[in-house]
Amino acid sequence: MARISTSAMRVLTASIAATGLMLATGAAQAAQAGNAGAGKDVFMDNCAVCHTAEKGAGNKIGPNLFGVVGRKSATIAGYMYSPAMMKANKTWTVAELQTYLMGPQKVVPGTKMGFPGFSDPKDEADVLAYLVTLK
Repeated sequence: MARISTSAMRVLTASIAATGLMLATGAAQAAQAGNAGAGKDVFMDNCAVCHTAEKGAGNKIGPNLFGVVGRKSATIAGYMYSPAMMKANKTWTVAELQTYLMGPQKVVPGTKMGFPGFSDPKDEADVLAYLVTLK
């Protein structure tokens, strides 16, 4: 097995860290590019049928999404998650939510979420911007 020099390892480590930072920055910019006010409207039209988004509110068909950004998946007390979501072991970062909302069944096959994903990237960016405000 070939040995990697210390300087090459440093360059590789810095490159990996920079790539992670760029991905995180891109996701944050996507949420910032969205309009939280418009996102609330999109949420009410598309998501509120199944989800609440108010602090202390109960669950509906889907779990309450208040504080979802930064939360571990399948952790809302009193909500019965699918076995697939319980095994998913995700942290709902903006980047993870962005990927998930493009096609929930593709990201977590077997999830109970029947939503096919946003067809309009602006609607998705707006909802993400809104979800970020729910703290």
